[in-house]
Amino acid sequence: MKFESFISKRYLISKHKINFITIISFISIFGITIGVAALIVVLSVFNGFGSLVTSFLINFDPHVRVEIISPEGFNQQNKIVESLNSIPDIQKFAPYVSGKVLAYNAGQTQVVNLKGIKEKSGNDIYGIKASMLFGQYDISFHDGLPRMILGLTLADRLQSVVGDTVTIISPVGIENVITQMAQPKSQKFIVAGIYSSNNNEYDESYIFTNLETAQNLLGYGNNVQGYDVRLNNLSEADEVKSQLQHKLDKNLFSINTWYDFHKELYIVMKIERWTAYIVLCLIVAVATFNILGSLSMSVIEKKRDIGVLRSMGASEKSILKIFMYEGLLIGIIGTIAGLLLGYFICFLQLKYKIYPLDPTQYKIDALPLQVRISDFFFVSGAAMFLSFIASLIPARRAAKVDPLEAIKWE
Repeated sequence: MKFESFISKRYLISKHKINFITIISFISIFGITIGVAALIVVLSVFNGFGSLVTSFLINFDPHVRVEIISPEGFNQQNKIVESLNSIPDIQKFAPYVSGKVLAYNAGQTQVVNLKGIKEKSGNDIYGIKASMLFGQYDISFHDGLPRMILGLTLADRLQSVVGDTVTIISPVGIENVITQMAQPKSQKFIVAGIYSSNNNEYDESYIFTNLETAQNLLGYGNNVQGYDVRLNNLSEADEVKSQLQHKLDKNLFSINTWYDFHKELYIVMKIERWTAYIVLCLIVAVATFNILGSLSMSVIEKKRDIGVLRSMGASEKSILKIFMYEGLLIGIIGTIAGLLLGYFICFLQLKYKIYPLDPTQYKIDALPLQVRISDFFFVSGAAMFLSFIASLIPARRAAKVDPLEAIKWE
């Protein structure tokens, strides 16, 4: 092996003069470097945006949600609690109810989602308390009126501020309202606080209040709609879902993870990531085609050398290895240089924010990046595989050179 690698290095590096084949080899190295660096940077950008979107979405979303979907399920609420308590990966869980209601204030009306939760859940499950902009997190019932908190965008649309009284009208019993000319069920709320979740779905349409008031307004009585769950580790969501599906009747309960809530978005992001990976791999593929060209010409140029080596006892396998090593050496140099360049660019962005963004428009002040060690393995693996394929064809041709034909005119 030392014999073959020594000759391949001499062919590639120790040139007495720069010729056309050498130039193509350097172009191959440069092309692989640019392609690998581009892959590292682009994948890191996708990782950064993916993690950012996930953090925004799960700020208020639970990691796992168990929802009652059949009237018979209301009689088995204790079974849900027992099942949740039996799983060690679950950190905390809490009941909730939610439903569409009509919010009215200062002549403005909006159809919104009213969600009733336990007061401790705002910090333990949803992270609402940490997202408060104005007022304070208070969903208690005192002084004759319940408190509520709402999103910044919704507060703007309702023209409401902290301390305002907002009327919530429930659709429960709407049939009686129409047939018996009765008053719809309604409740006045005091705006205790306004939050900003970085999630437009919540900021535009969600109002949170205490569980008991929401149960009464939405017609649940003493029942709950389901349980929101927070896990010790977000990555265990699918495993916990599987365990709950074995413990609970699927005809009575629906179990979803944070991924299921926005599945279409995550699928699109995954498709975009793989599309970018495949397209940018074509840059590396073009560079490796230069390896094929330079090695093919090198085989023609070194035909006499091949004949001499074969006449001295070198086997076809040794000749194959010489040119394979030469092609792989080009791939290794280009790949390592590309990985270092890609990491350096990512480091500059993370440290110095060389590509800033307007935080008022994008909610972040710079292009997000997240460097993952797995990307380095995937990218380097793809680059080396393409280099191996490009080196194999001319190396096989070199191994098949007839030594007598190669040196008979020398």
